[in-house]
Amino acid sequence: MFLRRNQSDTRNRLGAVAVEFAFVAPMLLAVVVAMLELTRVYDVQNLLEISAREGARFAAIDRTGILKEGESANSKMIQDVTNFMASSGIPSENVQVNILDAESPSQTFDLDDPANDLRLFVVEVSVPLSAVSYTPVSEANDYGMTGRITFRNGRAALSQ
Repeated sequence: MFLRRNQSDTRNRLGAVAVEFAFVAPMLLAVVVAMLELTRVYDVQNLLEISAREGARFAAIDRTGILKEGESANSKMIQDVTNFMASSGIPSENVQVNILDAESPSQTFDLDDPANDLRLFVVEVSVPLSAVSYTPVSEANDYGMTGRITFRNGRAALSQ
């Protein structure tokens, strides 16, 4: 009535489990590393979009009293965006910020020029993948991650 298992059968099965794990473990590890890397890329892309939006928002407010003596709105925005990215763990030396004319994207846009009031401009924040990746990225596979937003250079007065 009772079936007895042979001890050698149990040992043989344990060996089979070890062999199966040896085959499955590398694939499992690769999937986990890929998920971590994709999560990092998604997180950095989100940071790039947020920093571009927050930088562009600066141009929509009345900048009276915000800028230091001799400081331009462009340099303040670039410094603020770079600082935001650095505070989020992205090395500031790898962050590239461009303020471009929306109608002529190859030209820079001067936020302080009165002729540019109420005109559209683009804030573009870029960082190379190799600077933010958890895994090494070869030079051939490196590319720039970019966050971009189009905004209007309107100087809305701050509410009191």
